[in-house]
Amino acid sequence: MKLRSRVHLLALLALLVPAAALLAAEGTAGGVRWAVPAGWTAQPERPMRVATYSIPAAKGAEAGECGVYYFGKGQGGGVEENIARWAQQFEGSPKPETSEKTVGGLRVHRVVISGAYLAPAGPMMQSQGARPGYKLLGAIVETPGGLVFFKCTGPKATMAAAEKSFDALIASLAKAATTV
Repeated sequence: MKLRSRVHLLALLALLVPAAALLAAEGTAGGVRWAVPAGWTAQPERPMRVATYSIPAAKGAEAGECGVYYFGKGQGGGVEENIARWAQQFEGSPKPETSEKTVGGLRVHRVVISGAYLAPAGPMMQSQGARPGYKLLGAIVETPGGLVFFKCTGPKATMAAAEKSFDALIASLAKAATTV
């Protein structure tokens, strides 16, 4: 290999290593795969979830959580319906910040909501008490097999610290290889 090619290769690796260092394991659901951010810890199985990850706490704050949901093609409601549902999980249903982009050939709807989180849980999704100063980072991914939902919640400081990792997870989205 010529010296110039080696220099270009090293420069490329230097650019990729910081982004790669943010990612660790891999997850899959609904025909899509993603890289799990380094430092995010897989949690035990939970009802209705494909995966749950613990998000490291920011200094002086509690840890956050990322739930991944997949209900199947045509199941779980539409994009706008779910964004509205997420907003209703905060006091006063604040207006979400939304954006869309295509990643790995998949349409991704990114959602950010801040306020007092009502911490819904249980079969009836009843509030477990308001948690002021919370933030939701979410993504709804349109896959050939249906929608895949990434819903991350936690104290604002924790979610602010996790935003680059969340964005790296979204950037890693790709169609999963099909097997015969």
